[in-house]
Amino acid sequence: MTGTRAERMRQPMALDVVKAAAEQHGVCVRPFTMEVQDRESYEVRYVAVPCGSTVESVCAPCARKAKALRMAQCREGWHMAEEPDFTPATPSKDQTELLTFRADLVKAYRDAVGSGAAGDADELREEIHGVDEELRQLGVRGRFPSPDVPGKRPVKRSTKRRQDAPELPRRRVEKRTIGREYAGGYRPSMFVTLTLDTYGRVRDDGTPVDPDTYDYRRAARDAVHFASLVDRWWQNLRRVAGWDVQYFATGEPQRRAAPHLHAAFRGSVPHETIRRVTAATYHQVWWPQHDQRVYGGDRLPVWDADRSVFVDPDTRRPLASWDEAVARAEEPAHVVRFGRQVHSKGILGGTEEAGRHIGYLTKYLTKSIGEVVEQATERQRRHADRLADELAVTPCSDRCAVWLLYGVQPRSAGSRTTPGHCKGRAHRRTTLGLPGRRVLVSRKWSGKTLADHRADRKRFVLEALKAVGIEKPERDTSHLSWHKVRPGDPNVPPRAHLLMHAIAQRVTWRAEYDRALLAAGELAEVWATAA
Repeated sequence: MTGTRAERMRQPMALDVVKAAAEQHGVCVRPFTMEVQDRESYEVRYVAVPCGSTVESVCAPCARKAKALRMAQCREGWHMAEEPDFTPATPSKDQTELLTFRADLVKAYRDAVGSGAAGDADELREEIHGVDEELRQLGVRGRFPSPDVPGKRPVKRSTKRRQDAPELPRRRVEKRTIGREYAGGYRPSMFVTLTLDTYGRVRDDGTPVDPDTYDYRRAARDAVHFASLVDRWWQNLRRVAGWDVQYFATGEPQRRAAPHLHAAFRGSVPHETIRRVTAATYHQVWWPQHDQRVYGGDRLPVWDADRSVFVDPDTRRPLASWDEAVARAEEPAHVVRFGRQVHSKGILGGTEEAGRHIGYLTKYLTKSIGEVVEQATERQRRHADRLADELAVTPCSDRCAVWLLYGVQPRSAGSRTTPGHCKGRAHRRTTLGLPGRRVLVSRKWSGKTLADHRADRKRFVLEALKAVGIEKPERDTSHLSWHKVRPGDPNVPPRAHLLMHAIAQRVTWRAEYDRALLAAGELAEVWATAA
């Protein structure tokens, strides 16, 4: 080998070349290994399973596949012309008889609990769980009633609209998901963009003109409760429109790091109605007040193992429980609303514009929040730091450990709970308050789950291969057992070997599919010549 040490150090590593080849052929570059045992032949082999990441910087092939699947899901449901059928099947005799048996078990369980027969109660509870599993196997969905006696119901707050919110007309929501047809064949749908309110003047780079007056507290709380506000907006839109509006939406941060929503929904609504619904939509957060922190620094609540509660470090008095603190709340701790910036547009299906907006909807799905929000300058980094610092002390749920800083014991708190440290996504520096899923899809959007769409794509490829004589029959996998690889297993092949095997397999599959496409093109040319 010739050249200087510096020149040799600049040469790519073998594993980097393998990963580059894997990306080129669409193979997952960071798969996890599973052990597969064949119960018939007693053969044990190791299989590389794709990581399934949706972030391109983590695994580009998996992220591109996920994005393509989402684009297909969006395209298939946006301009549907026929109502998807969700009529539930009539309960079978086996289902009703098994549920009747469950009701008898629940009654016997409650009698055993009331009489203090703990052993019998435990056995009956296990039997009830077994019956629930049998009902699931028979095709029953939904949540079964708990065998325990219902506890005290939570405090219900008034649903009367706020006086500072405009009134909205309300219609009976019809059981349909498709909009009206206009001019004898046009059935337009909508594309809407909603944004949170402003918190102070900002520059072109998204940073505040005056960071001292910028309302970081409201920005953090609005980001945490953004998903609840979006849910309320869809409820109001359905009540005003008069039908079950279906949507495909993505949540992204603006340049100023405030979240906004891009949504495609089926059917059309007047633009003025959308603006009125947006102006009248709000979400009240009925939580304990959390404006002033009670604890901080080295002075934090401590766990009392004898009483199973957190107590004040000085007085040893228990902190207020979540239910007690909520019951004392006389007004909402926070109210979140949308800003004035509302964009709505009608779009026809099958047009170039529809395809362009689908690409716009899924544009940032393969990027993390930290990659979308620019932090190239010192001013942008300081702005992100200020927002992250505020999110670190903003509770994200009723189980958040940050509540302990405000003198409130959250739900399910225990000895492992660390005051002020919550693992929720809302507190992470990389998410900037955008927890949960990046894609929001209504249940009746396309009538299919992601697994169904993935199966459709696989079926299309198999049929194309079958047309040219390449049969890919479904393999019987009932005799296979899948297990996680045990740490330190000496038989696990190196990742590079698994990647090389997957690359070779993918090249073979691609060659077969190219043959099918070539044959389909030649066949179409023959048909065109014959016509």
